[in-house]
Amino acid sequence: LRAKSRLRRLRSDTRLRAAASPEGETFKETAMKGIKTHDPLRTNAQKLRRKMTPQERRLWYDFLKNLPQTVYRQKIIGNFIVDFYISSCKLVIELDGAQHTEPQAVEYDAQRTAYLQDIGCRVLRYANNAVDTNFAGVCEDILHNIG
Repeated sequence: LRAKSRLRRLRSDTRLRAAASPEGETFKETAMKGIKTHDPLRTNAQKLRRKMTPQERRLWYDFLKNLPQTVYRQKIIGNFIVDFYISSCKLVIELDGAQHTEPQAVEYDAQRTAYLQDIGCRVLRYANNAVDTNFAGVCEDILHNIG
């Protein structure tokens, strides 16, 4: 029993996990001397799950959470974090606030969408005000695209 316990502890202490940051750098998670460095993309995704926007919260709790398909919130795909992802049909759902209308954000969103489409995902984008004013229509469109 002691040997198994020591082996388990040794494995967890020497475990390395590499991940890519948005800048393409490589980060490793180690347990050397009790200091851990974490993948910033993963940390950011966890924060985003805890602090959803009101529109994300409504779409999640009032619709997506109850779908028979597995829906992931703030899912990491490549070097991006998408709002919602349904893996069974490779469907990405993005909710866009007002900041997404700025030229720099429009270009970034186009690059994200191109990358996601290149790896076989379909991307649905909805403005936050569409969730506020036409929630049933957004839900119906998502159901239609799930197929």
